[in-house]
Amino acid sequence: MAENTKTAPEAKPAEKVTPPASSNHRTLQVSILRYNPADSESVPHLQTYQVSETDSMTLYILLNELRDTQDPSLQFDFVCRAGICGSCAMLVNGKPALACRTLTRDLPDHFTLAPLPGFELIGDLSVNTGKWMRVMSERIQAWCHVNEEQINFNKIEKPMDPKLAEDIYLLDRCVECGCCVASCGNFRMRPDFVGAVAINKISRFRLDPRDHRNDADYYEVMGTESGVFGCMTLLACHDFCPKDLPLKTQIAFIRRKMAEQGITGKEKRTLKRVVPLRELKLD
Repeated sequence: MAENTKTAPEAKPAEKVTPPASSNHRTLQVSILRYNPADSESVPHLQTYQVSETDSMTLYILLNELRDTQDPSLQFDFVCRAGICGSCAMLVNGKPALACRTLTRDLPDHFTLAPLPGFELIGDLSVNTGKWMRVMSERIQAWCHVNEEQINFNKIEKPMDPKLAEDIYLLDRCVECGCCVASCGNFRMRPDFVGAVAINKISRFRLDPRDHRNDADYYEVMGTESGVFGCMTLLACHDFCPKDLPLKTQIAFIRRKMAEQGITGKEKRTLKRVVPLRELKLD
């Protein structure tokens, strides 16, 4: 009797799967506010470009595409392309945002880009946020103050509680992009207002055990109308922070602490040496 055998079917080679091309690509119309203050003949005007949208396109990619293929004179800033440096902040349809973190698919077919208000304009979408941030940091003395006359750099640093380190890191995630300043209505009326970025920095140093200042010392730099008491609590800074920092919480906390210090004066300044508060003018 013949043996009944079955032959396994030959395996077919795996078919190469090609992802379907997206059919939702649009032709975007981008109106950009153009102005070069270094050019005496330049006047502010909107210039509209057309760009073909691609998958996962960000405003950073779009602007580079414009500068590479259509208009090499277009000015804008970028460094990290990952939402870390804060250089590419601008107004997108009137709202501050980071170009590298803004996807074109979340925008309409026609949108407008403009530079952040309140900062020195370099040209087109480029502003000098670094100059303002430096002056602000000098005003609020945004560095660790110590009582020691001489710093021992060979001294081993004391361990920090992990939870405290996490709280400090949360506030230290600020990239100084200027979105909170540009969205602040009070800053537009009071250019000397230090803004939420400064209040957040004070809150960060107040947590840091390596900073020997107390509330009396912080009151010297924040207890004025240009400091925390100048905030009108509109909280646009909190709404438009690209790093989702808890700015409204820090503003309320620092304002309460500074009010307590101003009313009771319960703490006296303890630092042996404090850099005097002064206005800096950068040419």
